[in-house]
Amino acid sequence: MVPSEKEEGLKRVIGVTGLSLNIVNITIGAGIFALPAGVAIALGGFSVFAYIFCGLMMAAIMLCYAEIGTRITNSGGSYAYVEAAFGDYAGFIVSWLMVFGWSILGSAALMNLIADSVAVVMPVFSEKGIRVLLHAVLLGFLLITNIRGAREGVAFIKVITIIKLLPLIGIIIFGFSSIDTVNLQWEHLPRFETFSSATLVLFFAFAGFETALGVSGEIKNPQRTIPLGILFGGAIILVIYLLLQAVTQGILGNDMLEVKDAPLAAVANRIVGPAGSLILLLAAAISCFGSVSTDILNTPRVIFAGSNDGLFPKFLGKVHPKFATPYWSITCFVALIFVFSVWGSFEQLALLASAAILLIYLMVIFATIRLKVKNKEANEKIFKVPGGLLVPVVAIACIVWLLSSLSKMEIIATIIFIAFVSIIFFAMKWIKKRAGVD
Repeated sequence: MVPSEKEEGLKRVIGVTGLSLNIVNITIGAGIFALPAGVAIALGGFSVFAYIFCGLMMAAIMLCYAEIGTRITNSGGSYAYVEAAFGDYAGFIVSWLMVFGWSILGSAALMNLIADSVAVVMPVFSEKGIRVLLHAVLLGFLLITNIRGAREGVAFIKVITIIKLLPLIGIIIFGFSSIDTVNLQWEHLPRFETFSSATLVLFFAFAGFETALGVSGEIKNPQRTIPLGILFGGAIILVIYLLLQAVTQGILGNDMLEVKDAPLAAVANRIVGPAGSLILLLAAAISCFGSVSTDILNTPRVIFAGSNDGLFPKFLGKVHPKFATPYWSITCFVALIFVFSVWGSFEQLALLASAAILLIYLMVIFATIRLKVKNKEANEKIFKVPGGLLVPVVAIACIVWLLSSLSKMEIIATIIFIAFVSIIFFAMKWIKKRAGVD
């Protein structure tokens, strides 16, 4: 029987609302402000069906997370699930893919997008020194907020999620009456290759929800909160994406190509004038900041869990005596984001992100199947995916299909990264064995 919960010294303070908004915040990032144009240009009126297809595909993955998240309720999210099912080597690979291949590089890129957005309004932020100061202030604020407690971190996420969603909801409400239904029609079905490429791009607009489960050790009543949080969060994301695509494409139509870098800003400009574009620009910056804040809340818990299992240095597993948070993990994670955001030019490293998240999903689904088969006697409080193994198998097929769409550079970069991490893992094992440490 795999243990589902460890005593970690953390406080369980996150409920359904907090988890749902956490998922919405980290998933709806800056990409949605440009995504509708790319999808519409590729698929035309068929784009709405691509969202539905992608939403169903992501739902299969989310259901697997909902089940395994109620079986393994320790901190660490994907890492904890894979480690429980397949051991420390698989867990080590997943933890590095999550922390470095997905979170640090992604958050560093978002910090630069924040500075770029602000620089459009205030050009002084184009200067290197001012950008560094901006990164330091914003990340310093998030560092202090999250060290003070998960409750404080989630409270901030709730506020910033509402702020970033308001302009998007405003576009939906005030733009709906301006839709020209002719712009939503299509003359023929898209080619399969075109649909595959567009779906791959869309898939990553839905990715990221799993990061919210990094705080599993601080979720109240996880057997209830995790399934409901994933369900509500996923539903909100799909509805917002569908409505935004319909409104943006319905209003812009053939003009989409001319505003492909900022279609939502163009829609806002048509609805309320130049002020609308400015609002959407600031909303994009806030959206980026919200995603970074969620990452800083969740990913350090993966580092914390890995440290407790001996995969990272012991000091990263320390809990603050007053605030009961993994303060060293949070501090080091924020510091690495700052370093990479200042360094700035890491486009080649960013290639890891797409392959990394797909591999993480694939390993978690296999972990779900393994624990489902291994622990059939699990208590009735555990959420179980309807249909037995059907949903996990469908999810695996979808991920394998998406993996086949990756470029050679992404595949090569991922193989090199995993080989490097494997060397580190076995070197650590060898050193511990020589030192007589288990």
